This record gives sequence, structure tokens and C-alpha cells, in this order.
Amino acid sequence: MASIAEERRAPSFPIRELTYWLDGGRSITEQKERVMLELERDPLWRVSDHPNLTLAETRERAMSKVRRLADLATSRPQEETLLRMSIISVVDPGFWTRFGVHFGLFFGALQGQGTPSQLAYWMSKGALTMQGITGCFGMTELGHGSNVAGLETTATFDPETDEFDVHSPTLTSTKWWIGGAAHTATHCTVYAQLIVGGKRYGTKTFVVQLRDTKTFELMPGVNIGDLGKKMGRDQIDNGWIRFTHVRIPRSHMLMKHTKVLRSGKVVEPPLAQLAYGALIQGRVSMVSDSANVAKRALTIATRYASVRRQFGDGTPGAPERKLLDYPIHQHRLLPLMAQTFAMTFAAREMTANYHQLMKQLGAVDGAQGADASDAIKNLKETHATSAGLKAFCTW
Repeated sequence: MASIAEERRAPSFPIRELTYWLDGGRSITEQKERVMLELERDPLWRVSDHPNLTLAETRERAMSKVRRLADLATSRPQEETLLRMSIISVVDPGFWTRFGVHFGLFFGALQGQGTPSQLAYWMSKGALTMQGITGCFGMTELGHGSNVAGLETTATFDPETDEFDVHSPTLTSTKWWIGGAAHTATHCTVYAQLIVGGKRYGTKTFVVQLRDTKTFELMPGVNIGDLGKKMGRDQIDNGWIRFTHVRIPRSHMLMKHTKVLRSGKVVEPPLAQLAYGALIQGRVSMVSDSANVAKRALTIATRYASVRRQFGDGTPGAPERKLLDYPIHQHRLLPLMAQTFAMTFAAREMTANYHQLMKQLGAVDGAQGADASDAIKNLKETHATSAGLKAFCTW
């Protein structure tokens, strides 16, 4: 403690003021500290025993946290919930992924791809509160990751029954690494090739029920497996999903953009690219996550360097030299610290750009002309920037 206090004594800048500036204001800093104190005192959020838990125990504790947070998330202001989750993403990134798959990906798909009436329907079923529905996000396949246009899962319209037939025609069309699928998800937003009258209309989004909401038994035609223990983030149960001619109502296709009428007529939007705006959110959040995780790791490394002593001048009884006093150790830590500050600023700018883009896309939905062209231009720019920053910052 004395060694750390010595390093903190009389810095060349006001630490507290810098903290306020990084957080976006004093009130936000104080709110973050209240949340952190709450987490520190809650035994449910202890992290000291994580290495000793079995896979089953890890997942069970994660679901206890889901139960606690789901009620809080729907009863508190959105800004407070987002702030709380940003802190939890550092304290327990595995749980953050578990929670984020439902709210950020599954519910985000309902918001971004569904019509207002469809969103209201799924909310009435419990999609917002997680009371009755726990969702997962079925995009990635064994043979296709980021290549959304190349996904092989099909959704074929049957005009006689007014249903879609969702099917995994190949081994590589198996939905792969789907967070929440192995044990807990009842529903999935499935990305599949829309086929109507023998014609393909590209990848669209469908809500498919995976399990009975009371018994959790798999629905007919749905096969799911557990991908097992991972190197990290075991709090989320990643799994694979295969569909064997699973029937869903036509209304379970999310139709904010492309619509399939009862007659089988397909109505496509004038700007198909707008449908992909919602998919950028995950990349944007990873930029912020990278900065936050880097702060955590560098805090540990820098504190350790200020208390760990190694070698000296040989004077009997004299303390050895701190690692932090060696120029080569400073050379390893300080550039990374500077980079983390830069990532923090980049994340703030990227998040602001994303929110501006989503506001712009919402205003031009279904329209054409100069405003729509400008929206597409900004969509491409935000997509490229977020993809590049995701790759750089996570690395």
C-alpha cells in the first residue's frame, strides 16, 4: 500500500478531473461508482471463485444474474441500464455476453427488422422482460461467418398453409456458436434465404421457436447441441442448431423492410441496404469493450509494477527497485496506456456516429432521393469504420 501511495502522490495532472472528463461528467462518474459499490457488496457478483466452478455451476450462476438484471433493466431508465451494463462488461464479460445476446442481438433484431406491430406482439409474449421468451441470434453458420449473403439456411414460403418451411439443407448450414442456444434460449432470430415461388430473395430474418416455454423440450424438427467449455466466457451456453423442415407462421418473418403478402407477392424496399444498419451495433460495442477491458488489464499491470520489486544496488537492508522504475518496463506499459486513451476517444466518436446513423436511417426508411442516398453513404462509412476499429481494437 505504501508503494502505491508513493506513486499516486502529487501527480502532474488532476486525477479526479481527468476521470470526470473520460466518463463524460461528474454525475456519470458518481453513478458508476454507486453501481460498482453495489456489485462489490453483492455475493452474486463475486469473481474470486470463478476458476473453481464447474461449467454447469458457471452457467447456473449466470442465469441467477440474468434473473436479477432482467427485472432491473426493465424498471430503470435506459441510460442507467446501459451504464450498469458497461460496468458489468468489465466485471464479468461472460455474463455481459449472456445478457447482451438476448437484449442486444435477439431483441435488437426485433427492433431493427420487425414492424411496430410485430415488435409489440413479441413484447407481449415477454421478449423485453425475458418472462416467457429468452432469445438467441441465429446468424453464423458452420460454413459462413460474416458472409451473411452466403448463408445456406432456407425459409421457403408455402402459400397453401401461409407458412414458412425453415430448413438446414447441408452440414455447413448448421447454425454455429449461437450464444444461449445450448440450454436456455426459447426463440431464435434466424437469418435464412427467403424462397418464394422457387425464387431466392436474399437473406431475411425469421423468429423460430426452439423450445417449449414451459417444459423446455425441443420443438419438432429442431436439433441443438452444446459446444461445451471454452477458453473464456463460459457463462454463456454456445450451441449449434439444425432445422429439419420447421414450420412457422408467415407473420414470424420480420417484415420492416421486405414483406411477403398472403398471396405470395414479395414487396422489397427501395433501399435493401437499410436492413443491415442494425447489424453494425455489435461492432460498435466491441470498440468500447476493447477500451474498457484494456483499462482493466493495464490497471492491474501498472499497480503490480508499482509494488513488485526486483534487483538493487546491493546495499544491505535497502529495498529492491520497483519494476515501474525500469525504463524498459515503462516502455512496455505507457504506450499501451496511451493507446487505450485513444481507443476510448475513438469509441466515443464511433458510438456517436452510430446513433446519428440510426436516427438518419429511421427518418428515410422506405424513401428515396438525396436524403436516402446520403443515408446509404453514411451507412457504408460507419460499416467500414466500425469493422476496421473492431479488428484493430480487439487485437
